[in-house]
Amino acid sequence: MANTGNTLLALITGAAIGAGIGLLYAPESGEETRKKLRKDAQDAQDRFNKKYQETTSNLSDRAKKARVDFEHRLEETLSSASHKADDILAAMETKLDELRKQNAKLQKDKPEKSSGSSSTPDKAVV
Repeated sequence: MANTGNTLLALITGAAIGAGIGLLYAPESGEETRKKLRKDAQDAQDRFNKKYQETTSNLSDRAKKARVDFEHRLEETLSSASHKADDILAAMETKLDELRKQNAKLQKDKPEKSSGSSSTPDKAVV
């Protein structure tokens, strides 16, 4: 981007210097010199407009590419996060099933142990 700015500045500076030197050494009449200057100014403006259009197009293309790249990376990140969340949920469900089985086993074991001694209150098993 800085390179484009330097190029445009050099183009404008060169056109101005060329026009000034042309005026000093012009063998033509004033009217012919003005026509030549008008033509040179128009050529410089056309080159400037062309560079401007190229730069605008280039920046637009870069912005589109950056947006597509960002969207692709975001999609990959969300997909990865989704898979990780699924893995975590599956692990938690497995652990919950294990805890339910362990709790069911403790509930079955509880009546057998408490039937032998009725004077001791039941304690919670953690």
